[in-house]
Parts: sequence; structure tokens; C-alpha cells
Amino acid sequence: MVLIKKEGIILKKTELSFECEGVLNPAVISENGKIHIFYRAVAKGNFSSVGYCLLSDPLTVEKRSDIPIIIPEFEHEKHGIEDPRIVKIDDTFYLTYTSYDGINALGTLATSQDLKSWKKTGIVVPKIPYDEFKLLSESESLIPEKYQRYNQFQLNHNTDEDIFLWDKNLIFFPRRINGKLYFLHRIRPDIQIASVENIEDLTPDFWKDYFLHFKDHVLLSPKHDHEISYIGGGCPPIETEYGWLMIYHGVHDTIDGYVYGACAALLELNNPEKEITRLSYPLFKPEEKWELKGEVNNVCFPTGTVVKNDTLYIYYGAADERIAVASLSISKLLKELMRDVV
Repeated sequence: MVLIKKEGIILKKTELSFECEGVLNPAVISENGKIHIFYRAVAKGNFSSVGYCLLSDPLTVEKRSDIPIIIPEFEHEKHGIEDPRIVKIDDTFYLTYTSYDGINALGTLATSQDLKSWKKTGIVVPKIPYDEFKLLSESESLIPEKYQRYNQFQLNHNTDEDIFLWDKNLIFFPRRINGKLYFLHRIRPDIQIASVENIEDLTPDFWKDYFLHFKDHVLLSPKHDHEISYIGGGCPPIETEYGWLMIYHGVHDTIDGYVYGACAALLELNNPEKEITRLSYPLFKPEEKWELKGEVNNVCFPTGTVVKNDTLYIYYGAADERIAVASLSISKLLKELMRDVV
């Protein structure tokens, strides 16, 4: 077992209107000796924006903005900007988030050169109407029926507006691989992977072909008991000598509801569509009071990391209300992951 140290809460909600209901699920990046955190800030009515704070070291807040730095501006994000992640590819920062309009939740991209001004690219995951997806999923040769079961909640909306398949947890790899941009996304219950040469290639025709070969793009499916209900992307993948270290979230159902924990897997460096191995147990799970009770109980939702020497710091949403940090030895985690690799 990998030894995990729960470092505790690093950010709590405040009385400021934009974050009075909760702060959670942060994007984290180290740049020029400073650690930047872009977190989901929740106002009354479950309207989310992105707050910001700067750390002087992995556990010390140096300053914190008293206003949100990214706010809803467009119709597709009118109900919130949720669960950001961030990477730097070449000289550009890619910040991804889930835009929510009150019905549809879809992966969206914003870019920056300086971490201050952001250009919104818009939704980049497929906008496939639920009814169209349902027809595809009824053909077992294209999309397994389980996808319909996990996404049929969209049928409950009584509206004339477009209803799209939810596609969340959009996360880019932190560099090009074989000249391509790779990213993770999640149509429940699995994690899918896609690649393009340029963002502009993510056209309706691209996604049409993608769905015609949907099974080929499933990266990880629920496997172990702690992730048996469904899984989703967590932190941006970390490049190591053994492969891409992937910290993701796994969910299992209990009599007290769903339990969200942090999980770990390795992907091949030059072919990240291939899983090398994964932990057969949760990396960590809700145990502390700040993880067990909150806006949503029993949640550890990892979304960002920082590596300092041999220590991996994992930043996560705790009970959907606060942000906490866990730390561990990255070399020991890699050794544990590689133990079962033949």
C-alpha cells in the first residue's frame, strides 16, 4: 500500500457572494516558482465561476483574489463554469472546464499566454443530441447499452431546448505526443481519449466518425470494487519514466450513496491510448470529517497536482465544499503500480 498523508484543508468558502456556498475541484499549475490555483467557486443557487489564489509553496496561500477571474459569459455556460483543469503546452496554457447551461454539461476550453487574460474557445467535446446517441447505443456494435442506462437522466427534462449527451472531465495531456494534442473526456461510465493535430480539427465530422468507432476510444472502464459504478478523469496526466501517471476518480455505490475516491493508473508514453496498469485499491478515499460531510458527502475528487522532488501533492475537492491536499512519494507510487506489470 502507498502511504498517503492527508495534509488537510487549504481553501474554504468565504462570505464573498461568488464563493459563499463552496470552493472545490481546483486546476493547479506550477509556473516560475509559484503555484497557481484556479478553483470552482459556488454562489447561491449553484451558480459557479472560477476563483484564483497563489501559493508560495504547495501548502501555503500567498494571496487570494476577492473576485472571480473567469465568469459565465455565454449561453452554454449561463448556469456555471465548473471543475477546471489546466496544463501548459508549448507556450500556451489550456484551461478546461465544464460549462453548464442548466440542462447540458459539456467540456469547454479557454487559453492564455500569461494566466491572466483568457480567450474562450468554447465547447470542444461533441454536442450530440441525446436522442441521436440513444439510437447509436441501441446498436451494440457501435455503443454498449450501458451508456444509455448511465445517461438516460437527460430524458427527465421537460423543455423545447436542445438536450445533449453530458461530456465532462475534459483534460489535456501537458505536451504533444507524436505531434498531436491528446485529451481525456468522460461520457459516463467510462473515460474516453481523443487526439487531433489542432483544436480546429474538432469538427462535427470528426465527432461523427468518433462515435462510429466509439469502442476504440474507450481508455478506462470500471474494473475494481472501489470504482465499479463509474469513473472519470481527475488530474492532468504526469509524465514519468514508466509512463503517464493518471490520477482519476472512481465511484462506487453504498447504502449511504455514492463514494468518490482517488485512483491511479499508468498509460504508455508514446501511445497513451494503452493502459499499462492501475492500482487495485483506491489511492485514497473519504475518511476525514472534511471529506465525509459537506455539500455532497463522501467525496474526494482529485483535479490538480504539483510535484516537488519526490513528493506528489494532490489537490482535491472534499465533500464538494472545500479544497484539501494529500501527499505521497511518487517513486513509491510508481513502484507499486509497476509491481504487477509482467
